[in-house]
Amino acid sequence: MGIPSGAGDHLRRAALPKTMISIREKLVLLSASGAGAGYFPLFPGTIGTLVAIPFSFALNHLANFSLALAGVTLVTAVFCAMGLASKASEMLRQKDPGVIVIDEIVGFLLANFAAPNRVSVVLAAFILFRFFDIAKIFPASRLEMLPGGAGIVLDDIMAGIYTFTIVQLLVAWQIL
Repeated sequence: MGIPSGAGDHLRRAALPKTMISIREKLVLLSASGAGAGYFPLFPGTIGTLVAIPFSFALNHLANFSLALAGVTLVTAVFCAMGLASKASEMLRQKDPGVIVIDEIVGFLLANFAAPNRVSVVLAAFILFRFFDIAKIFPASRLEMLPGGAGIVLDDIMAGIYTFTIVQLLVAWQIL
């Protein structure tokens, strides 16, 4: 006697979530790595920050239209980045893997938030953000110790706050 025709269906359905998890994990890593920028062998954080520039232009354009909507978008991006960074670090079994650059991306979005889209401003924001991200000036060094995605992302948010403050002052003083 053979197996009924529908008997294997539950086995195929049981295998489906494993395939979906694999695809989901790939999407998490793709997003957390800045579309693969984090896999660049030299200076992945700097490459991740470069990836953030067009997103920063788009967010600043949105801020010109609606500052509130742009602010909500930025806050949402930060929380999404924390979730992605947390999931990716768990998958890679490392506290803060270098391939995760979503933290640099959202950090730079904050650093250059609502700034004029001029080369001088973006260049200053880029240099200042990379400095503060690497220097880990207090309280960034403390924030980095937080568990999971919060520790990965919030030190870059602090670097973004430092940069945002300086860039906004330089723009207000008409230096940039």
